[in-house]
Amino acid sequence: MATSNVFDQINNAVLDLQAAEYQTYERPLKALAKLLHHPDLETFNQKLIAAADLEEFLNGNPSGGGMVGSDVLTWPEDTEAYLSISLQLIDRFAADPNFMLHFGHTYYNPSSKLIASVRSIVGQLIIPFVRDYKEYVMNQGSTRPLPRSMQSTKVFIVHGHDGEARESVARFIEKIGFEAIILHEQANQGRTVIEKVEAASDVGFAVVLLTPDDEGRRKGDTDLEDRARQNVILEPGYFLGRLGRPHVCALRKGSVNIPSDFAGVVWTDMDASNGWQTKLARELDAAGYPVDWNVIMRRSA
Repeated sequence: MATSNVFDQINNAVLDLQAAEYQTYERPLKALAKLLHHPDLETFNQKLIAAADLEEFLNGNPSGGGMVGSDVLTWPEDTEAYLSISLQLIDRFAADPNFMLHFGHTYYNPSSKLIASVRSIVGQLIIPFVRDYKEYVMNQGSTRPLPRSMQSTKVFIVHGHDGEARESVARFIEKIGFEAIILHEQANQGRTVIEKVEAASDVGFAVVLLTPDDEGRRKGDTDLEDRARQNVILEPGYFLGRLGRPHVCALRKGSVNIPSDFAGVVWTDMDASNGWQTKLARELDAAGYPVDWNVIMRRSA
């Protein structure tokens, strides 16, 4: 049985990879791949790798030749096959970092910045994989879900000035049967903002909307970059500490800079085709929320 220390090292490698720049991302990437093949994990890996063929998966997902970052991957529905493909992709990325850049540019991020492709893959592929892989290993190689308890149907929405994004997420959460908690809709009762946040902390999950509300730059730089509001950086820290990383998901709109403090937090782009809805539902499901997938499928049809 793999020790928790192995997964601590894996999590650290993921954090290093998410915070890395273009000149430094290869080292933590290779470290991650090596750790995923720790001797304690090889029994599970042998079973997983036999569950799916990476080349068949890649051949079945050719680039459509459209806008970069717009092609959609067709993942296998079987859990072991999904874990197998993800593990093999990470191995391929480590063996050929340029393949990772191309893969991310094609399927995950339309940005011209190469490191943006890496960070998109980390946030949308590697972090969810590590979470699910750990659960698979801890469950002794079974894909049967571990028993989970659900103490709340409330979902807190951390947002900036983009009302359209806020309402879109809130209405989606309500459509699938949960209660969206939006701070400004709660009665003040003479409380400060942080007191209102604390009063609404009986939620089980938080969604963070990273929308381009502000502009900023690092001292010494000349170019301004889109950034989220300061409260959108502060409030997630509270929920990360209270709920834990698996219960916090960030949705990014546009090319908003991802703060380094978000390393290890699952995030996805708010794409125009609403693919973010399925990804958010998957995170809610993993956190123990009883997601009705029939509703999700009807909305995406």
